[in-house]
Amino acid sequence: MNPTHATGDYLIRGASLLAETTADLLVSDGRIAAVGPAAATDARAASATVIEAAGLVALPGMVDLHTHLREPGREDAETVETGTRAAALGGFTAVHAMANSNPVADTAGVVEQVWSLGRRSGWVDVRPVGAVTVGLGGERLSELGAMADSRARVRVFSDDGICVSDPVLMRRALEYVKAFDGVIAQHAQEPRLTEGAQMNEGEVSAVLGLAGWPAVAEESIIARDVLLAQHVGSRLHVCHVSTKGSVEIIRWAKERGIQVTAEVTPHHLLLTDELVRSYDPVYKVNPPLRREEDVMALRAALADGTIDVIGTDHAPHPSESKECEWAQAAMGMTGLETALSVVQHAMIETGMITWADFARITSTVPAAIGRLGDQGRPLAAGEPANLVLVDPAARWTVDPAKMATKGRNSPFRGLELPGAVVATFFRGHPTVLGGALNTPLPLDGGA
Repeated sequence: MNPTHATGDYLIRGASLLAETTADLLVSDGRIAAVGPAAATDARAASATVIEAAGLVALPGMVDLHTHLREPGREDAETVETGTRAAALGGFTAVHAMANSNPVADTAGVVEQVWSLGRRSGWVDVRPVGAVTVGLGGERLSELGAMADSRARVRVFSDDGICVSDPVLMRRALEYVKAFDGVIAQHAQEPRLTEGAQMNEGEVSAVLGLAGWPAVAEESIIARDVLLAQHVGSRLHVCHVSTKGSVEIIRWAKERGIQVTAEVTPHHLLLTDELVRSYDPVYKVNPPLRREEDVMALRAALADGTIDVIGTDHAPHPSESKECEWAQAAMGMTGLETALSVVQHAMIETGMITWADFARITSTVPAAIGRLGDQGRPLAAGEPANLVLVDPAARWTVDPAKMATKGRNSPFRGLELPGAVVATFFRGHPTVLGGALNTPLPLDGGA
């Protein structure tokens, strides 16, 4: 990539759109002004910054339905500023910030605070996720309607990290969000079946003597909730699916027309519970790393559409929460800056999906689930210029110390991965150029 000017307009020359056709793109006034021959002949192209994109794949900006930005309250682990810098570097133009902050995002005031911090930072579009229950306590519904009507316009609600285990409360939540076309994103974990659990229940847990986390703890909640969603006629989204059995239940539900969508994390597409033999807490995560046959089932389900999207479940932690004994370590892994490369490695290089499929599972569909009208749009004239340029031939070695996120708990450290984000455009502004952070696009001072 070789910028030759420095104006507000950008002429992206010779990019491979979804790795299918080669064309020029003209970006102006926050939108894609022209595509193809019309881009170079447009009057604005004469003074535009030229980006030579031969060999680069142009994709819609990625959208993450599952990000932990930690702010407010856990700024030692992450902030909206550091988390969204990481997101931009990873090729994202929108992230959904999970509700388990301190205070919990269970009121209009807190979700508006997170939304405002995102606008001030200006690296990506930050969409707060509202808590389903007050304080994530699982006893009373939060101010769902007030959060939906707030400036943040919340449409995704989740107690992620904690399952909404009470079926009556889950039913009421599903009924309530129908009024404003919202969706409940469930963390599927039956609490009684996972008390004290440390890793996947199976052969490895038996050898290591660690309390097991049975697959049925996830699958039983998904089975219950798809039936509740069918009964209510509401939208359900299943967070971080991790087992072969969960895939089968979701496939069954979709065949019956139930409004269920599902996500898989990059780490569950690549890593298995065999890594826990090292006792390295970087591999401790919720839900836990599963068996090889689960990984293969998840890949197949993502390829055939049973699993709809990638959700990073980016979960940064301070070093002291991971550099300790396994039993005392926090659960979670970082993921924003490695997601694209891991999915390329696990899904594209194996021939299971194409770059066009990648755009669907990382941009178009997550934007639709979150009801983000200006994200996940086609690379076409008149559309918002939220896009990313990727060098698919690049190779790089993961070094958490060099990442923008505060979290150093990447399970991919030392691993060589394919693909690199060269540029990210957020509303027509390059937040990333030449693979490095450029400048943000603050929006109205956060107002």
